[in-house]
Amino acid sequence: MRVVQWATGGVGKAAIETLLLHPELELVGCWVHSPDKHGRDVGDLIGREPIGVTATSSKEEILALDADCVVYSPLVPDRDEVAALLRSGKNVVTPVGWFYPSERDGAPLAAACAEGGTTLHGTGINPGGITELHPLMFSALSSAVTFVRGEEFSDIRTYDAPDVVRHIMMFGGLPEEAMGGPMLGLLSGGFRQSVRMCLDALGFSRDAELRTSQEVAVATAPIDSPIGTIEPGRVAAQRFVWEAVVGELVVVRVAVNWLMGEEHLDPPWTFGPEGERFEVEVQGDPPAYVTIKGWQPTSVAEGLVRNPGVVATAVHCVNSIPYVVAAPPGIRTYLDLPLVAGRAHPDLA
Repeated sequence: MRVVQWATGGVGKAAIETLLLHPELELVGCWVHSPDKHGRDVGDLIGREPIGVTATSSKEEILALDADCVVYSPLVPDRDEVAALLRSGKNVVTPVGWFYPSERDGAPLAAACAEGGTTLHGTGINPGGITELHPLMFSALSSAVTFVRGEEFSDIRTYDAPDVVRHIMMFGGLPEEAMGGPMLGLLSGGFRQSVRMCLDALGFSRDAELRTSQEVAVATAPIDSPIGTIEPGRVAAQRFVWEAVVGELVVVRVAVNWLMGEEHLDPPWTFGPEGERFEVEVQGDPPAYVTIKGWQPTSVAEGLVRNPGVVATAVHCVNSIPYVVAAPPGIRTYLDLPLVAGRAHPDLA
């Protein structure tokens, strides 16, 4: 299957590395945002030997290219770009949205899928995995489910996107700047879809109320970070929560906890004895409580070089490509696709 990578940030680079190892996939094109990357060999862009694929900043070139699928991973999604790719006959896999869109939000892209005979699939890990796929997967082992949860606990210092962390997430800013900033709205576009997927798949009441919340913790002493020193009184940790409530009972909870380390915080948030992790919980008969390790780096320095969570996001996209290409046209979620699996290391195949 012929694949195009769209954008070469952290997810894009990891997706290219994965594509080169996947026995069913061939990288045939790459779109880049910055002019200085245009015309360069993609191998050079990811720190490898040349691979014979040249990056381009021309969207028209990508649209005209013969390809089966595009891994679409820009920093900010553009629905018109995705629609154009779908209309051009290319399936699209993306970690930046459309995990479980409403009929209204998905209608223009569904129409593009119909026109191009193509499929769109939103995936990733958070959202796009931990927050809906994994709770639903473990719910299969429980009866009479009353509650599911997917939650992240991460050191945000390992996220190598300083402009995003500083100017969009508003770390290092005043509490009122973070609380009034764009981050809750940006995140809600994906995480509310995760909550709705859990509600629908599990059969909870359609009258469930969706609630969102945001909390911040500030530094009590200077905290060194990749975006500079976080001064006392400035935002050094944030928690975002999305919940679905039936009556007075919370039935679905999705949350992220992002801290600039565990020292000098007010309130004194920590990761607890289990450290950084992802958690999945199902309350039913019997219950399930799952802790996932390995998607966070062991140090800040390691994470800034290659963050396992970013890599896992990219790998989930790439591994879904054969299933998406084989699927009928339309917007296809986890509820529509068969089990997505990885592939053996080439040395063991």
